Amino acid sequence: MTDLKTTPLDALHRRLGARMVPFAGYAMPVQYQAGIMAEHAQCRTKAALFDVSHMGQGVLEGAGAAAALERLTPADIAGLKPNRQRYALLTAEDGGIRDDFMVANLGDRLFLVVNAACKDEDFAHIAAHLPADVRLTVWADRALIALQGPAAEGVMARLGPAAVLLPFMGVAEVTIAGIPCLVSRSGYTGEDGFEISVSADRAERLADTLLADPDVAPAGLGARDSLRLEAGLCLYGNDIDRTTSPVEAALAWTIGKRRRSEWNFPGAARIRSELEAGTSRLRVGILPEGRAPARAHTTIHAADGAPIGAITSGGFGPTLNAPVAMGYVRRDLAAEGTPVALAVRGRMLPARVAAMPFVPHRYKR
Repeated sequence: MTDLKTTPLDALHRRLGARMVPFAGYAMPVQYQAGIMAEHAQCRTKAALFDVSHMGQGVLEGAGAAAALERLTPADIAGLKPNRQRYALLTAEDGGIRDDFMVANLGDRLFLVVNAACKDEDFAHIAAHLPADVRLTVWADRALIALQGPAAEGVMARLGPAAVLLPFMGVAEVTIAGIPCLVSRSGYTGEDGFEISVSADRAERLADTLLADPDVAPAGLGARDSLRLEAGLCLYGNDIDRTTSPVEAALAWTIGKRRRSEWNFPGAARIRSELEAGTSRLRVGILPEGRAPARAHTTIHAADGAPIGAITSGGFGPTLNAPVAMGYVRRDLAAEGTPVALAVRGRMLPARVAAMPFVPHRYKR
């Protein structure tokens, strides 16, 4: 892993005995000594600390920032109120999804968080479409830490009380244990929690302070994946990509009401047509029977044996103590409860289409 980039918390991960793996060009912790199942349970019952510093962070500044970003996304950016954050999509001219991202209105600028594997391309794409009065600044000297779980609020009450006042998708500048941070009440686990942007040179001290709380333990990419899968959240490159549209992906809710009257974003023609006429396939949840998980690329079959789609994400759901998956199926077979079969290691295993999330979200509304 000598050619991999490292995050500002790399030394901390190694000090804590993490098993490091390559991910999106970075050396990242997949798990710590407690193991993925324990880390998953820690997040569901107390609080887990994740390093997500490999994600791309940046700000758009200028009076025309919201209008400029709306030329690249179906989301309503102009209507985003100060100190609020929104999940959004960058769409391509053919209606596919270039990436999903978070955008926050900080009052005088927009704060962006994009996926690690796409960040260089995303920021170049955004910069290439900006007018002269709008500037993109990439925050390469920042870390991003996620504190997730039902105990996260209590931890923040002790260390950064102002963060507790934030509602779900609220954003504010908060001092945590004497360290200035930009905090959003959001995450990727389905649990209440916070994502904390902090300068790289103070990240390890902040992480150590959070981990000193008895309710907090470190968690790696393994638990992050099983948690987001139980929560029914998409992983870019698996569940959504340039070949999937927002409508197919069951993400049409990200298209603002005003934007549905303007239709002036990339891919609008295809997306509008799919909203009106429907699509040939839809992203759905899948619950396999038995104990065998169905991994990505597993073929999904109808009751008559015909192939109707494929799994995009799948694994074992520790909270459910059962396998869970999501994928795309033919629209006429996308209804909840529809019986299907999964081709797993040469056998056809019974499963059914299921509603997502598999584990209810516990966001602080």
